[in-house]
Amino acid sequence: MITGEPFPVEKTVGDQVTGGTVNGTGSFVMRAQRVGDDTLLGQIVAMVAEAQRSRAPIQGLADKVAGVFVPAVLVVSLLTFVAWMWLGPEPRLAHAVVNAVAVLIIACPCALGLATPMSIMVGIGRGAQEGVLVKNAEMLERLEKVTTLVVDKTGTLTEGKPKLIDVLPAGGVDAHELLRLAGSLEQNSEHPLAAAIVRGAQQQGVALATVKDFRSVTAGGVLGIVADRAVLIGKPDFLRTQKITGLEPLEASARKLQEDAKTAMFVAIDGQPAGILTVADPIKSTTAEAIRDLHSLGLQLVMLTGDNRRTAAAVARQLGLDAVEAEIEPAGKVAQIKRLRAEGKQVAMAGDGINDAPALSEADVGIAMGTGTDVAMQSAGITLVKGDLRGIAKAVRLSRATMWNIRQNLFFAFVYNALGIPVAAGLLYPFFGLLLSPMIAGAAMSLSSVSVISNALRLRNARL
Repeated sequence: MITGEPFPVEKTVGDQVTGGTVNGTGSFVMRAQRVGDDTLLGQIVAMVAEAQRSRAPIQGLADKVAGVFVPAVLVVSLLTFVAWMWLGPEPRLAHAVVNAVAVLIIACPCALGLATPMSIMVGIGRGAQEGVLVKNAEMLERLEKVTTLVVDKTGTLTEGKPKLIDVLPAGGVDAHELLRLAGSLEQNSEHPLAAAIVRGAQQQGVALATVKDFRSVTAGGVLGIVADRAVLIGKPDFLRTQKITGLEPLEASARKLQEDAKTAMFVAIDGQPAGILTVADPIKSTTAEAIRDLHSLGLQLVMLTGDNRRTAAAVARQLGLDAVEAEIEPAGKVAQIKRLRAEGKQVAMAGDGINDAPALSEADVGIAMGTGTDVAMQSAGITLVKGDLRGIAKAVRLSRATMWNIRQNLFFAFVYNALGIPVAAGLLYPFFGLLLSPMIAGAAMSLSSVSVISNALRLRNARL
């Protein structure tokens, strides 16, 4: 229900499960942490409902026009009455009353009042179907004007979960044995990179062994005895402190890997260099397509990240981003967005973490990944339920389609009144002898509202 994916998601002890979804096989005990309106589904429903009730700034234009239009119509109706009483044929009073009433009926600003809220309601509902949750109508209007999209790296462009990428043994070392010994040793470490190696070994069906004399050295590495063999894993400097020599060929290979945004860990077995294991935060499979899509929409893409410059540059190069700023603190992200706005750019920011929340609030439009933190989603004007960057392209298309639809509706309403009022006042009578009955005026007024509603409903089929 929430992910929209055809395959089941594996859950283990401690994982969160979503109410209303289906358990595939087996049974489990669940603790209900949120109920009713506090559940994920309840929050989605509330966000959509609140957004549909909100007003876009363009609605202010319709309100201002209506504020002038209604008194003007009353004046036109009064002038119509006076003109028919003075210049009209007999029975003058009957003609004056009928035409004055026809002006009032046909000029009823129903279509004008419906033009904006109908499009907003249908557009936000259409976005929700695609996993794009809009907090309020103003965000939808702002998004249409966005020229620059600022994105975080981890969890936005990348998966946010380190994975084992390469197992590169030194000469004479078996790759399977290298991974078995390294994975076995890393079982005892709590480091995220260690967890990535253990997961990688398990995914490849490697049977892990028990470890003796495990020891962890902060900011260095780990060492221990696995299957009666002395195993060390860590940085080159750490291995050298343990009297390991001959690391230069492995370091040369590691430099090339690091340029591809990979973190290299060196392994030594029984006092000899044994190989390299690389771990990386993989770029999401959908990110490259999303970047191309966003570029085709005319947006400039800038990456702001707290990660190191080498990794950030590698990711930016792979994805073809327009600019990148690395090693930035949360306050620095806010400063960068302020700078872009000062240059006259309309800025949207996409992020998923607590550290992104200030920048999401500072941007003209904040876009949160639904897979991220609650504080990020609370700070953003738009939330992507699936945490997929392609959702931003959908949101931009939705914004442009909705605002174009609103302008069409306002055009229909204005043109209808511009043409209808003179006819109702009797402008055609001297030339063709035609008068507009109040009943026909009422039908025409209703038809104008129907045309606006029908046009707004076309958004349900908008291709995003």
